[in-house]
Amino acid sequence: MVALTSYIIVSAALLGIGIYGLSVKRNAIRILFAIEIIVNAANLNFAAFTRYMSPPQVSGQVIVFYSIAAAAMEAAVGLALILVAFRLNGSIDVRKLNKLKG
Repeated sequence: MVALTSYIIVSAALLGIGIYGLSVKRNAIRILFAIEIIVNAANLNFAAFTRYMSPPQVSGQVIVFYSIAAAAMEAAVGLALILVAFRLNGSIDVRKLNKLKG
């Protein structure tokens, strides 16, 4: 059986990769992927801690299920916004998205 610390280390690595992607990348699709990686790190923590609870419960797994559904909706809306931004600007560089301000 895999130890809980292994899950936490993998989750921390995913969180670090996601934060790096948010802070360094300027491409809107890469930023969207970085957000998805951060959400997956949180989901991994929920699932791991639920597995190691002494009375088995499914509450963490239910939260993961709803989080995955919300992440899918967020990705669909994010991609739609990126398509609109590309049509307006001809680029998906987040520094050039000032035309969307009104």
